[in-house]
Amino acid sequence: MLKTNYWVKKSNTMNEIRNCKMGLRELRFFSVYLSRINPKDITTRAVNFSLPEFQGIMEISADKKMSKIKADALKESVNSLLSKVVNTPTKTGGLLSFTLFKRCRIEQDEQGEWYIEIDANDDALPYMFEYKDKYFKYQLWNALRLRSVNQLRMYEILKQYEHTGELVISLAELRAELFITPEEYIRFGDFKTDVLEVCKKSLAEQTDIKYTYITHKKGPRGKILELKFTIKKNEEYINQISLNKFIEEQKTEISDPPDKMFDNERKDEKSPYEERINFFMGACDDKFTYKQVVTLDDKMRKHLTDTEFHNQIFCYHYLQNRIHYMLERSEKFQIPNPFGYVKSLVGKEI
Repeated sequence: MLKTNYWVKKSNTMNEIRNCKMGLRELRFFSVYLSRINPKDITTRAVNFSLPEFQGIMEISADKKMSKIKADALKESVNSLLSKVVNTPTKTGGLLSFTLFKRCRIEQDEQGEWYIEIDANDDALPYMFEYKDKYFKYQLWNALRLRSVNQLRMYEILKQYEHTGELVISLAELRAELFITPEEYIRFGDFKTDVLEVCKKSLAEQTDIKYTYITHKKGPRGKILELKFTIKKNEEYINQISLNKFIEEQKTEISDPPDKMFDNERKDEKSPYEERINFFMGACDDKFTYKQVVTLDDKMRKHLTDTEFHNQIFCYHYLQNRIHYMLERSEKFQIPNPFGYVKSLVGKEI
C-alpha cells in the first residue's frame, strides 16, 4: 500500500554521484525505489510495482487507441532505467562506475494484473544496503512535486547537509552533482537565474527545507569559484502529497486488457498533440522545454516522410539518436547551445 510517509534513505556516497544522465522521471523513480526497500535487509532488493504505479511514477500516459505505442513507451522507460550508469568516488580517490539496476521484469500475476519487478545491480548493493553511517533520509513526498533534475538534485544535495545547517561547495563540484554539462549555463549569471534561483523558489514552496546562498570564494577577474549555502527547516511548503495522489494526478490508469498490452498489432491513429510532445520530451531526457520540443517536432514534420512523422516510435528514436550524438560530441567539443545543435541535426544523416 502506497502511503504519504515513506522514507527515502540514501548513503552519502550514492548521493555524491557525478555526470549521471538520469532524467527527472528516473531520479524520481530511484527515490521511490529507495523508499520501498529496507536498507537493513538485502532480501528486499527486488521491488514490485503495479503497472499503474510504474506508469504514474514515470509519467507514461495510457490510451486505448494507442496500446502498442504505450507498450513501447513502457519498454523504453524500462530499458532507460537499465542503461543508467552512476559514478561514485572510491575511498582511495578512484572512481567506480556501475548501473543501478540489473533486471526489470514485466509480468502478470496470478490474477492477471501486470506488474514491474525491479532488481538492483550487485555492484550497487553496498550503497543501498547495510551502510552503518554517513547517510541521510527524507520523506518521499518531498521528491514528487519537484519538476526538474536540478530541483530534485539540489534538494538531495542540501538535505545531506541539513544537520550542519550549511554547505560550502565549489561551483564545479555543484555543477557536476547537478548533472550539468560544461556547455550548459556557461555564464554564472545564467546559472544563478535558471538554476540557483529557480531551485530556491521551488524548494521553499514544495519541500521541507529552504536555503539562501552567497559567494564564498572568487578567482581571477572575479570568477565565482565557491558558494556557501545556508540550509534551514521549512514550515511554509504548500502541502505534502502521497505517492497515490501523485499517481492519480498523472491520470495514467491502465485501460487496455492485460493480454493485449504487448500485442504486435496497433491502430494507426494519432495521439493528441500534447501527449505526443510529452512523449518526445522523454526521448530528450527532459533536457529541453516543452516549447523547444514543439520546435523539434515541427522541424521533423518538414524533413521526415508522412509515414515516418506519424510513427511516434520512429520519431522518438530519431530524436533520441540526435540527443545522444550531441552528448557524445559535447565530450570532445564545447556546445554552447545544445538545443540549437540538436535542431540543426534534424533532417541530417548522422
